[in-house]
Amino acid sequence: MLLTGAAVAAAGPIAFVGLAVPHLARALVGADHRWTLLVAALLGPALVLGADVAGRLVAPPGEIPAGIITALLGAPLLALLVRRAKVVTA
Repeated sequence: MLLTGAAVAAAGPIAFVGLAVPHLARALVGADHRWTLLVAALLGPALVLGADVAGRLVAPPGEIPAGIITALLGAPLLALLVRRAKVVTA
């Protein structure tokens, strides 16, 4: 989790989509990498576009940056993934 936080801090919240979308794609289509790659390639831009549209619709005279919307969506997803992670002992 610490490495994920450092990566998002360095690259910005939009890059968080690159960390979250493959997990969402795998949850949708299963473990077959051919389908996971295709769904992730389509889901990533759709998620950013949806975040941008939502940011424009929420505050009509202004605009909420897409990075804030993706961070609001991605933080609970990261928390869910961390809670579900299996601990491997040596």
